[in-house]
Amino acid sequence: MKRRSLFWKVYPLSFFVIFISLLLAALYGAREMRTLYIDQLTNTLEARARIAERLLKPLLNSNEFTRLNLECRRISEVSNTRITVVDAQGFVLGDSHDDPASMESHATRPEVVIAYGGEVGVRTRYSNTLQANMMYVAIPVKENREIVAVVRMAVPVSAVGNVLNSFYRNITIGGAIILVLAALASSVVLKRLSDPLRELRDGAVQFAAGDLDSRLPVPATEEIADLSESMNRMAEQLNARIKTVAQQRNEREAILSSMSEGILALDADEKIVLLNRVAADFLDLDISESRGKALYEMTRIPSVLDFVDRALHNPDVTEMEIKMPGTSEKYFQARAAALKDSFGKKVGVVVVFNDITRLKKLESIRRDFVANVSHELRTPITAITGSVETLLDGAMDNSDDSRRFLEMIARHSDRLNRLIEDLLSLAKIESETEQTGADLICGQVSDVIQSSLLACQEKSRIHEVNISSSCDPNLEVHMNRGPLEQAITNLIDNAIKYSNRGSTVDVEVTLSGDEIVISVQDQGTGIAAEHLPRLFERFYRVDTGRSRDVGGTGLGLAIVKHVAVAHQGRVSVDSSPGKGSSFRIHLPRTQ
Repeated sequence: MKRRSLFWKVYPLSFFVIFISLLLAALYGAREMRTLYIDQLTNTLEARARIAERLLKPLLNSNEFTRLNLECRRISEVSNTRITVVDAQGFVLGDSHDDPASMESHATRPEVVIAYGGEVGVRTRYSNTLQANMMYVAIPVKENREIVAVVRMAVPVSAVGNVLNSFYRNITIGGAIILVLAALASSVVLKRLSDPLRELRDGAVQFAAGDLDSRLPVPATEEIADLSESMNRMAEQLNARIKTVAQQRNEREAILSSMSEGILALDADEKIVLLNRVAADFLDLDISESRGKALYEMTRIPSVLDFVDRALHNPDVTEMEIKMPGTSEKYFQARAAALKDSFGKKVGVVVVFNDITRLKKLESIRRDFVANVSHELRTPITAITGSVETLLDGAMDNSDDSRRFLEMIARHSDRLNRLIEDLLSLAKIESETEQTGADLICGQVSDVIQSSLLACQEKSRIHEVNISSSCDPNLEVHMNRGPLEQAITNLIDNAIKYSNRGSTVDVEVTLSGDEIVISVQDQGTGIAAEHLPRLFERFYRVDTGRSRDVGGTGLGLAIVKHVAVAHQGRVSVDSSPGKGSSFRIHLPRTQ
């Protein structure tokens, strides 16, 4: 349905009301004017008849009918009115417009009959004599209380019509002028009424579009002014509430975004109501696309869907450990609680996800560490115990056996000692890494390299392995010299142990962007690619038998990694079987 403006809905109606009112007023005025004019004309004719009665009565009494007829003509010329005098028998004694002798009896004329009754007779009818509609007024002429004649005055109805038509014409013209003026005035009034309403409409459109800072003008009309002020107050209050809601929403979003836990809120139909960034990352979802959609449409993880279904049908808090599918193992501790409305009715569920992957890995590392330490300790202890038992069983009486078993005890005791020292060193380095105030002093890298080379010089001579070094003496880093020297020494020691006789170990210090890279490269057997990610784990060995043969404890590379982390750095390794290995320590460059 097509909508129209208020002006065009009200203006035609108001114009119609004005037109009908003027029309009714004109009709009523015309009717009243006609009645008034007829009454006034009747009174005028009666007055003229009374005057004529006085002038003609002496002639009636003296029977001078000729003079009577002449007097009728003279009065008619003066008054512009037809005069007829009829005797008591209806004979015409005088007439201003015709010969009385040729006129028929007027005894039956309605106005004459009324006059014979002693009253003023008024009639409008067709005149056979004049062949026209006439208005007649007849009065009785009395002598000694007896009616002796009737004096009748008459005027043509056409004259009355001319006067009334002139009045009708004037009233029509005046009414048209009034109608035009009223239409213009009503249009002005309606425009003055509709303009403020149009401004209210435009203001409401601005409010609906979100422009709540604009204000409506306040007109002088009391009702519209009250409405404008009310809408302005409404906009102000609504703007304040929207800002409050937006601020609360932003605060909530900020809180949810900064949480390390994943938050997922679902309604009773399992549609996503709220989802923070962490939960989206956990479930591999897009926040903007997920809201308002069912969870089972967005993710196909059976364990999550089963947990949510259980939580929706369980009035108590539900907890479950969830393992996420995929190439990299992820573990979450999920905890769900009912989501209730203001009346306490359950309308959904809130799920909190805690990433326990790191805890799981630490637990696994702890178990592996205990198992590895136990295994590493058991071997030398078993050897020492067996040697002692053998000696006590009589081998000590044989000097050769005694010496051989004592050397075995000494060798395994030395291995135990080195294992314990490495464990203590690793624990110390980890402790210093956790302390925010660990002492790091700016020093030259070349000094540390030289100290490490000196520490490995004897071993390189025994294994017949050459060592070359390249380091800019001006390079400096913030370091804890003792642990850093130990880490470099471990890398050089490993390179010597796993290098072939006559090969060379290259120690090189270079700049790479914002890092100083300490590289130790050997030409040994190399390491397969599947072992590289785990090389820096405690007690991890590529070749268990050979590692023990060369006297390794399995903690050397773990110490290197933790020393690098303690210096805000990192480690890396490249290796290929048969081509050797390159171990690197990356340290932040001193600015």
